[in-house]
Amino acid sequence: MMAVLDGGAANPPPIWLMRQAGRYLPEYRAIRSKVPSFLDLCLDPDLATEVTLQPIRRFGFDAAIVFSDILMTPFALGRSVRFVEGEGPRLDPIDEPGIAGLAVDRVETALAPLFATVSKVRESLDPDKALIGFCGAPWTVATYMVAGRGTPDQAPARTLAARKTASFQRLIDRLVDASVTSLIGQLHAGADAVQIFDSWAGILNERDFGRWSIGPTVEIVRRVREAVPGARIIGFPKGAGLRLERYARETGVDAVGLDWTVPLDYARERLQPHVAVQGNLDPIVLLAGGDGLDRAIDGLIEGLAGGRFIFNLGHGILPETPIAHVERLVGRVHGTS
Repeated sequence: MMAVLDGGAANPPPIWLMRQAGRYLPEYRAIRSKVPSFLDLCLDPDLATEVTLQPIRRFGFDAAIVFSDILMTPFALGRSVRFVEGEGPRLDPIDEPGIAGLAVDRVETALAPLFATVSKVRESLDPDKALIGFCGAPWTVATYMVAGRGTPDQAPARTLAARKTASFQRLIDRLVDASVTSLIGQLHAGADAVQIFDSWAGILNERDFGRWSIGPTVEIVRRVREAVPGARIIGFPKGAGLRLERYARETGVDAVGLDWTVPLDYARERLQPHVAVQGNLDPIVLLAGGDGLDRAIDGLIEGLAGGRFIFNLGHGILPETPIAHVERLVGRVHGTS
């Protein structure tokens, strides 16, 4: 995987999956049952290390991604973050005084358990396996902070950005600061690469995509590489569509993640000459399995493996996904089945 991020191609391509550690694995559910909350699991380096390594042991992925959550950033900034079973994350919606009170100086200390997890995983992981750290992109994290939860169209954050642009910019700036601290800490702790998840980039119009998605990412990439020269960075602006080329060109990332709607010819002709591409199997196709899964895998490899390509899903693995389907996927990509 690192060879691909450094500019080469690999045959077969390296493979890892977003959310490869989680609820679809019985060994994960056994660990999760031992702790009061999801946040407690994220903050326990021993348990988080075990969960990170579980899918590597079971499937032989080429990379591990540290077990954590994009909402560790607002938690580290001093905001209340809760994960309600069956409902998802809940935060206290942030207002202007709340933005002013964000505690950037406590981020490094608050994220010490995350950095410890990265270090423990790197010590336990085979040298030929890459370790990926990550953070949520400022825009995506801001949408949860403003609304207090996920919403279908992110209208609360979009409204705040339109009505009180200066205040929203201050929120984004603080999130950039926290994200930089998080990614540098993970790289220093042993991560080989980091990914910036901008899960709600696709909801933005053209102008706001430049200001709230590309702009903060440019600043994060610049400051991370200033502290860690040569840091390998993957950007995943889900839903960006034809704006992926602009994102890749302006942000300076080493690879772009593709959701399942991105045409392979566009990725091959417009993106691969400049960056590695990562993706973009539809998680529903993996869930369904069968011959359709085989055809989709083969189509992706045929379409993209001639260039810089990391096999992945177009978004996170679904909790209902059968283990046998993941085994079939990894075997087919690796050429063993």
